[in-house]
Amino acid sequence: MVRINKYLARCNLGSRRKVEELILAGKIKVNGRIITDLATEISEDNDRIEFENKQIYAKNKMIYLMLNKPKGYLVTADDSFGRKTVFDLIPDFGIHLFPVGRLDLMSEGLLLLTSDGDFADAIMHPKNKLPKLYKVEAKGYISNEKIGRLRSGVEINHYLTKPAKVFIKSRNQSKTVLKITISEGKKRQIRYMIKEIGSEVMELKRLQIGDLRLGKLPTGAWRELTRSEINLLKNNNMENT
Repeated sequence: MVRINKYLARCNLGSRRKVEELILAGKIKVNGRIITDLATEISEDNDRIEFENKQIYAKNKMIYLMLNKPKGYLVTADDSFGRKTVFDLIPDFGIHLFPVGRLDLMSEGLLLLTSDGDFADAIMHPKNKLPKLYKVEAKGYISNEKIGRLRSGVEINHYLTKPAKVFIKSRNQSKTVLKITISEGKKRQIRYMIKEIGSEVMELKRLQIGDLRLGKLPTGAWRELTRSEINLLKNNNMENT
């Protein structure tokens, strides 16, 4: 816990005296409520602090976000052609954020963004083998023999993929719905895997990274990870190292 005036002084709102004036003037909110007590203590990890109805962050605070990426958004900070990016969906935190891993333009689902480089590296590093779960809708009826190939590993771009966990949700002559878990992060890997067995991905959505689930977060919405979720991902990395 930290006193509100000390926290605000690290949010680039001015000197300690200046931020105390802001508090006394009723311009600061904690969890939606105006506070005027200079002795108020807050949790940097759990409390929402606002100035002029905009959430603010200490200069050295690490940001960890979960985004339900929609189709049609690039996972990049900017695009020379002016196309939409995932950064159009989140506010300006005044801190450099970057995506953890990738989802291609027409894929959707769970995407992490952070200002913590060590955290991102730990999740993306191949040695940690952090599993990622996807829901895949593919064209046509995919046979058991082809499912077996996905489970064993297929060759894509001169690379043999590691064994994947594949669960059949449903299938008919027009499409097959699968849940696929992989521990690698090759570019467009699942699309290439499905192409290699003679089909084509129609819909691709990431549902889970490690033990972190997308849950019911609406498409295009974001939220901050809780401290327990951050620790959960870090523990996953330690267990898989």
